[in-house]
Amino acid sequence: MKNQSITNNLDWICIIIYIALVIMGWLNIYSSSLSSLEDTYQKQLVFIVLAIPLIFIILSIDGKFYEKYASIIFGISLLSLLGLFAFGKVIAGQRCWYSFGGFTLQPSEFAKAATSLALAKYLSDTQINLKDVNRQIQALAIVFLPVMLILPQPDPGSALIYSIFIIVLYREGLPSWYVLTGFTAILLFVLTLVLQTQYVILIAFLVILFIHFKSRLSERNIVLSGILFALISGFVLSVNYIFEHVFKQHHRDRFNILLGKSLDVKGIGYNTNQAKIAIGSGGWFGKGFLEGTQTKGGFVPEQHTDYIFTTVGEEWGFLGTLVVIGLFVGLFLRIIYLAERQKTKFSRVYGYCVAGILFIHFFVNISMVLGIFPTVGVPLPFFSYGGSGLWGFTILLFIFIKMDANKVNEW
Repeated sequence: MKNQSITNNLDWICIIIYIALVIMGWLNIYSSSLSSLEDTYQKQLVFIVLAIPLIFIILSIDGKFYEKYASIIFGISLLSLLGLFAFGKVIAGQRCWYSFGGFTLQPSEFAKAATSLALAKYLSDTQINLKDVNRQIQALAIVFLPVMLILPQPDPGSALIYSIFIIVLYREGLPSWYVLTGFTAILLFVLTLVLQTQYVILIAFLVILFIHFKSRLSERNIVLSGILFALISGFVLSVNYIFEHVFKQHHRDRFNILLGKSLDVKGIGYNTNQAKIAIGSGGWFGKGFLEGTQTKGGFVPEQHTDYIFTTVGEEWGFLGTLVVIGLFVGLFLRIIYLAERQKTKFSRVYGYCVAGILFIHFFVNISMVLGIFPTVGVPLPFFSYGGSGLWGFTILLFIFIKMDANKVNEW
């Protein structure tokens, strides 16, 4: 039997947390933009108001619609990304936006929901076994297609977000060595930048040797261990070349500052240094709403977008940041809980995609602001200024809320 109202069976815990985060986000945008001549807080309020009918449209559509037309939605999303190369507007060196008069739209923000739908559709259409190499390639192709269109814009921050889909695939049966390989590659890359190449290779040799002799006799394979060591050595030897010839100068500078190899508080490291000062000055209870001296003085560049969390730290203090972090963590856990109780694989996979995308945005943004991750331009969901970001996250979340509301009909 169909629900008579779009509000039936909605998960109000998710909705209340969403409303709280959006309101708190706008208050911080208001505070951080008062010192500038831009009317960003007014524009953000318009984006918030326009998100309301968008929510009602999403909730008024039957949840099965998103599963039925997932592939078409994904195809349209890819075309919107491809069209940027011909019709996109360049802002700050990036061709990431369509411009309609004074209004801009960033399609990569909506591609996350479309990719989540496509991946959920693929994994649920048939009895997909991710132990099969062909299935692995097909699933990974869905993830990497938008990445290949986003990277050349260039927008490495948005492309980075898609790495979280590996965890979703792992939840659905992707062999653990994919995740292990990814983490190992990141660790080796960072270690090679910090230590000399020969020391990293020596460490790798000792670790492989230890694993080899700790394995049972029946599992020992000297050839396999040799191949693994050769692959790791080849990767380590290529790191410096990649760093010097593939990475751009500003990327190299950010990594060097992050790893403590250089200090440039007036240049490339200015944003991070000012962010740390702003957050640290907030103390336990903050300076009070609209009372942040770093915020009012405009010392933190891009404070209303990527560095919005500095306003929270300065004006609301440590306790205020705990409240914000608590709301985000509560939302992640609630989505995972709802995903696990879905009656269809499609809804479950999509739910994990939603939780993963929101989490990696949250983790990377706050880590970036605290100076423990390079600056890559990743917004904080529901907080950072921008209509495309707010609407993209809203669509992502409320499609899942609608699926969860419809699960009573999915017998």
